[in-house]
Amino acid sequence: MTQDNVRVNTAWERVDEQVLKRFRAHSVANLGDALDRLNIVDGGIAPIWNGAAAVGTALPVLTVAGDNKAVIEALEHIRPGDVLVINAFGYDGRAIIGDNLAQRFAVHGAAGAVVDGYVRDAAIIERLGVPVFARGLTPAGPFKNGPGTIGEAVAIGGVVVNPGDIVAADGDGVIVIPPHRAEEALRAVEEIVAREAALDAEVEALRAQAVR
Repeated sequence: MTQDNVRVNTAWERVDEQVLKRFRAHSVANLGDALDRLNIVDGGIAPIWNGAAAVGTALPVLTVAGDNKAVIEALEHIRPGDVLVINAFGYDGRAIIGDNLAQRFAVHGAAGAVVDGYVRDAAIIERLGVPVFARGLTPAGPFKNGPGTIGEAVAIGGVVVNPGDIVAADGDGVIVIPPHRAEEALRAVEEIVAREAALDAEVEALRAQAVR
């Protein structure tokens, strides 16, 4: 299906909400360890406000650098729990989204957005509480000409993101988990959490001994 010069693929499935809920209990760092430290987006893509965090199903969008027509048209395809994953080619000359689009993402039920590019209106987006991750900020607005794609695989920060992948993002960064590895990742991360809890208990015991 095409909309003007934006190609749209809707032939993919979203992850069950109960699976996403289990991932929300874990940090990106621990999930990265659980996946052998693979599938972690490069550190140049970071939260634009402290405390931002999101877990959801990837809705990939490909744009022309400095243009957000495909992002605007993606609003029609957002389902609750989606994370928009936008390949804007890391371009720093134009903001791909601002507070208005961020609000619309939230109204449509999106869990957040990860942008391999620049955004603007960070202070307003923080007040709105919309989790947005990007390479940086610029006040310059985008063009709206296209072309682009929605619902097809994109690459952000050195990682390929397919529609329907699980995306987790927090203060440390972003990781992408293929659905077929979800149960494997959850088992591994639960073991990591248990191991770290035991190590923390050892430290507390040592601290208690030092106080005596």
